Amino acid sequence: MPPAEQPPGSEPALRIFAMPKDSNANGDVFGGWVMANMDLAGAVPAVVRAGGRIATVAVNGMRFHQPISVGDLVTCYAEITATGKTSITVLVETWAKRRLTSDQVKVTEGTFVYVAIDKNGVKRTLPPSA
Repeated sequence: MPPAEQPPGSEPALRIFAMPKDSNANGDVFGGWVMANMDLAGAVPAVVRAGGRIATVAVNGMRFHQPISVGDLVTCYAEITATGKTSITVLVETWAKRRLTSDQVKVTEGTFVYVAIDKNGVKRTLPPSA
């Protein structure tokens, strides 16, 4: 039997509890709520790498593995996987710590693409990496 999948060992980019206002009548959290929080989490390393403002330009390969329920502690991990002249690609994994059992499961993952922008919202070149 293969070992159970574990959350990344890196620092979380975002942690939040799923609340009743974020869910449908069955108590499952709306996918749009999850996606919005993943976008915020992905922006954390992207802003640092860009050294300033960014804009989301694409979401690639979004996959929902399991539902999130009200009361689950939702944690997003974000890792830069590629950079271009102006773009930053970030893999975001979302894990839920189940309220009733404390089990941790991967619930969602997706690849978010951001571009560095200037104060006028125009694309700009990324600064050299440190």
